[in-house]
Amino acid sequence: MPSTTPSPRIPATDAPPPPAPAPVDPLFLAAPHVSTFLGQQPLTNASGFFFERDARLYLVTSRHVVIDEATQHLPDRIEIELHLDAANLSLSTGFSVPLYVDGRAVWSQGSDSGGDIDVAVIELERPALPPGAIVRAFTPAHLQTAFTAVPTDTSLLVVGFPLGFHDALHHLPVLRHAVIASPFGVRFQGQGYFLTDARTHRGTSGAAVVMRDSAPSLATTALPWKLLGVHSSRMDMGNRDLVLDESLGLNCAWYADILLTLTEPRAAEPEA
Repeated sequence: MPSTTPSPRIPATDAPPPPAPAPVDPLFLAAPHVSTFLGQQPLTNASGFFFERDARLYLVTSRHVVIDEATQHLPDRIEIELHLDAANLSLSTGFSVPLYVDGRAVWSQGSDSGGDIDVAVIELERPALPPGAIVRAFTPAHLQTAFTAVPTDTSLLVVGFPLGFHDALHHLPVLRHAVIASPFGVRFQGQGYFLTDARTHRGTSGAAVVMRDSAPSLATTALPWKLLGVHSSRMDMGNRDLVLDESLGLNCAWYADILLTLTEPRAAEPEA
């Protein structure tokens, strides 16, 4: 696993502390802002969310956030924002994670019969997290695997950072409303994603696509949301007339059950 480095972003001590905000839905604390870097040079803004399995903590985002050969987007590290005080959300720190160790990529990615899947998972070292870091994470119990339990008119949320925009004081993401635009459980055009109808922008890549859990179990009551997908990109028609025709306003969301494959325990590598 990669080593990590915290980068303090605590307000100046001579400034009066802001009033304690009202408690926020844990969904806001499960989705950190993601920034990509090449050395010290900032590259892009993106979204992500935490996923926990078997006491292991992961950051989930889009694969094209960590590498995109087509556009020569080749960062060597990412930085995520972590909250340090549940009573004062203005206290946060940037947490840096290298994308390569000894020349090898640290993220996991997957593919299926339809091709590559635009999801990447990076395991985070819990001991390296800043003391008091507040992390709310989805788990396998949050995955929506019963496709028939998602009606066509289900209201969804996309939790992310469009164009990097967010509550810069409290370091919280914004929510965009979405609806399912293709049958949930059916692989759109044979690919491992479904469509959503939502207003999205660059920077939303890697965002969690969720719906409210109306009957949370003991395992999900602390984060009462169902995880359906990972937002990847907007979908449009290549032959659309840019003057006469509006954008379709549709998006690709990869089915979140890919996380079960990407977080499976790896067999120990043989020693050289």
